[in-house]
Amino acid sequence: MSIAIVTDSAAYLTPAQLKRYAITALPITVILGAHQYPESDLSATTFYDYLKSDQPLPTTAQVSLGQIETAYDDLVSQGVTQIISIHLSSGITSFMDNLRAFCQTYTKAEVYPIDSLLASAGEANLCLLAGRLIEAGYDAPAIAHALLTLRDTQQVYFAVDSLRHLARTGRLSNRSAMVGSLLNIKPLLTFDDAGKIVAIGKERTMRRAFQYMENHLAADLKQVDYPLLATIIDANNPELAQQWETHLAAQFPQVRFNRSQLGPAISVHTGEKTMGLFWQQDWQEF
Repeated sequence: MSIAIVTDSAAYLTPAQLKRYAITALPITVILGAHQYPESDLSATTFYDYLKSDQPLPTTAQVSLGQIETAYDDLVSQGVTQIISIHLSSGITSFMDNLRAFCQTYTKAEVYPIDSLLASAGEANLCLLAGRLIEAGYDAPAIAHALLTLRDTQQVYFAVDSLRHLARTGRLSNRSAMVGSLLNIKPLLTFDDAGKIVAIGKERTMRRAFQYMENHLAADLKQVDYPLLATIIDANNPELAQQWETHLAAQFPQVRFNRSQLGPAISVHTGEKTMGLFWQQDWQEF
């Protein structure tokens, strides 16, 4: 049996990671006014310049089932018999529901649809673990089970400059938190167990938001019995991300740290300068 991995561009895997595990990443479409771009073809500079303009606010279009079918068929033509398909949280897009329905009728290969219940590093780590387990000779059912087990260890907190974008695109579940957009604060958010974005608090500064996240990481470290990988996530805020990483690596030498950026498909909803901290069991030692 030959097993392949399919994901979407919201995983923000690097070209080297995609090549290392032969991962197929299908681009989410980002719509800037009258122009549509596959996310993989849209530069951060073009996107953020547009976001700062007075033009109509950008939107996204999920990966189509036509794209999925074409990708699956191409893999089957290469001898693939099982597909691990890992995608953006069902809490912020209807794509996973559509994919599950499609997979019930797709007969050319066995497909295992995996809901990341997150985006960015949450998706990426699942893809990387799947690649490592394929190399180690595990079969698709065992890999799917391992991915769900890893997913259960994930924690994420992020702060946005404003709730404006999340409210406009309908990605914020608890609307009462909208009061935060009226104040000079940094709204704190997370993904709940259903993969929906929820507001959980607010801080006056990004520094205090960072302290909130750091405190939660410290508390979690006291409870878990496995090694952690933590990812600093930013939306066009690389200097602050580097400061966070330097500080956290010094404070928690037992944790492996890395960084990831939010691209246009997610920044459409969160806005620029979003900062987040994600952690879970280290997939390299899973």
